[in-house]
Amino acid sequence: MARVSTRRGDDGYTNLWGSTRVPKYDPRPESYGTLDEASSVLGLARALASQRRVKDEVYQIQQELYLMMAELATPPEDYDRSRYKVDASHVARLDALLEDLKAQTEVQRRFIIPGETAAGAALDVARTVIRRAERLIARLLHEGVIANPEVLHYVNRLSDVVFVLARYEEERSPEGGSSGTS
Repeated sequence: MARVSTRRGDDGYTNLWGSTRVPKYDPRPESYGTLDEASSVLGLARALASQRRVKDEVYQIQQELYLMMAELATPPEDYDRSRYKVDASHVARLDALLEDLKAQTEVQRRFIIPGETAAGAALDVARTVIRRAERLIARLLHEGVIANPEVLHYVNRLSDVVFVLARYEEERSPEGGSSGTS
């Protein structure tokens, strides 16, 4: 059976990849913990989604978030040896997905009030968690804690993709309609 607890975090510290230990409130665990939260909310959205495309795209995003979490958990001394890195191809995939979804989805030029469908609402919660992660990752990049700007580019695009995925799901969902927009 897999170990669920290491019992090494009881002192308020956690390991990065390798042997580097940092406080649990360090900006790195804060950022990858926020991405983990986003992945969990995306999982809820995936479970609630009525559209196969939404389920598939969200699953792909969740896999990419694990890659990003691993990158953020890699200390500078181990970074060059790590195979866990977000690159321009990940950002380009999101850009292409965003353009494709926008071509198939009517995005209102007004504020969207979340809650039209359960899956759409879950995607909107995920988007706000991703925006929080973006702020944390921007700080890491600007303060020189991480050096890969593609991580920030990725989360920036991701929040836009998740916003449009929510509208895509709502437009096609049997429970959707137009009562949730204002």
